[in-house]
Amino acid sequence: MSTQLTTYQSVREWREQQMRSVARDHHTLNQFHEQVIYQVVQMAQVRMESEWGKPPAHFAFFVMGSTARFEQSVWSDQDHGLIYEDGAEPSYFLTLGEEISRGLEQAGYARCDGKVMASNRLWCKSQHEWHEQLERWLDERSWETIRHFLTFFDSRVVCGEEDYLDQLKDGLFSYIDKHPAVLKRLIENTSHIKKAVGVFGQFLVETSGKYSGCLRLKETAFFPYVNALRLLAIYEQVTETSTLTRFTILAKKHQKVAPYERDFKNLLALRLRFQANQTDYDSVHYLDMKKLSRADKKQLKAIIKHGRKLFMNAKEIVEKGC
Repeated sequence: MSTQLTTYQSVREWREQQMRSVARDHHTLNQFHEQVIYQVVQMAQVRMESEWGKPPAHFAFFVMGSTARFEQSVWSDQDHGLIYEDGAEPSYFLTLGEEISRGLEQAGYARCDGKVMASNRLWCKSQHEWHEQLERWLDERSWETIRHFLTFFDSRVVCGEEDYLDQLKDGLFSYIDKHPAVLKRLIENTSHIKKAVGVFGQFLVETSGKYSGCLRLKETAFFPYVNALRLLAIYEQVTETSTLTRFTILAKKHQKVAPYERDFKNLLALRLRFQANQTDYDSVHYLDMKKLSRADKKQLKAIIKHGRKLFMNAKEIVEKGC
């Protein structure tokens, strides 16, 4: 990355200049996003130190969601958090979280609508506070706290103390070992799969609004694969966050999983082929069916059908262990 990048706006301009050259390959695109995000976080840290001094304690900045899973498209929003050493006051780290959120927004990453960001006290806590919050999320039976947990589980450190996150995940696995019934709640929370194909084999597209005639790709095609592999990763205590890496690891233990890895790779490639020129975050989640050939539609239907089968296979495996 160029040393001329000294402001968030200059990072955005560089991002826009480079995007076209990296947007045709999933791996290259996600490596590029990683570079941009790392650069912004480094800038935010320098700005914080110039005004507030050095951090009062060690910390870890981590990402979640598609960023953590290496599944970003050309546009992505923000999902991140902070873990800091026990005993430190939260004010420094909340301010750092806000600086990172502001920097990422200026660099082209929309703020998270659900406020899953290190500038939010819910996602910026000390090691002990995080441990308590995670157990509370699993103890409670609400849909919201289980969603928080699932969001947190897809997390990896970008800057700082990687051990902090590893220790929290070790604690989660210990908790689930003692309370295997929690797996049933995780299954219930992720079992609803939005239908994409009707009884006559037609795609169930949006019927009104800006995206009329488009398919909601995220909920109908991606979620079954992502949720299935995350569920199995929790069950098998796998800490890797990438869905593709989870396929590699989990297929060795569960042969039923292996055949679907190719479908997921095809889905990632199909999204990039048709979404590479989108100009905003919302648009990358919709696929205009008019752009697809007959062969593309046939392939997409198979991907969607196989995703549902994969999730049912994962559900069956985990239910046997509850």
